[in-house]
Amino acid sequence: MRNTYVLFLLIVLLFSACSTDKMDDGSSDSILGTWDLTALDIDQQTATDEEEFGQVILSELTSEDCFLVSLTFNQDLSLVTEDASNYLEIGVNAGGTGLEVPCPAQRDTQTTTYTYSEGVLTFVDENQVTVSLDVLIEGNEMVVSAQELDVENFNAGGDLIFTRR
Repeated sequence: MRNTYVLFLLIVLLFSACSTDKMDDGSSDSILGTWDLTALDIDQQTATDEEEFGQVILSELTSEDCFLVSLTFNQDLSLVTEDASNYLEIGVNAGGTGLEVPCPAQRDTQTTTYTYSEGVLTFVDENQVTVSLDVLIEGNEMVVSAQELDVENFNAGGDLIFTRR
């Protein structure tokens, strides 16, 4: 009987000591921090020219550590959005061989409140409209529908990929 009891305790201790890596549990803490827009994920088979263009622009700017949109989720449930997408100046380089997309120096900043629970982000936008979005967080990557978030110049389709700093 004593050996059975000791074996039982060892098994309980073994299982309680093991940890598992798991995806976002949807808790409000998992969204905390600053997230930078780093990519537009599109279906290459069905993508529109506008989606492909947006993907190329984001890729170019991200490679230069220029982030058009940054979202900062604070513990006090405030959300600070920095958005430079309205200030994009897209041109052709001097040689005429490709695009020239300088990093915008100007940004619009907005502060609002948010809630995040079970994969749903809810906030009040600049028009005082409550917006709810499905958000997928896996580690330091957050995925949001481009159409749902409606970032100017990047809302044709696909998923916006944000990376936590």
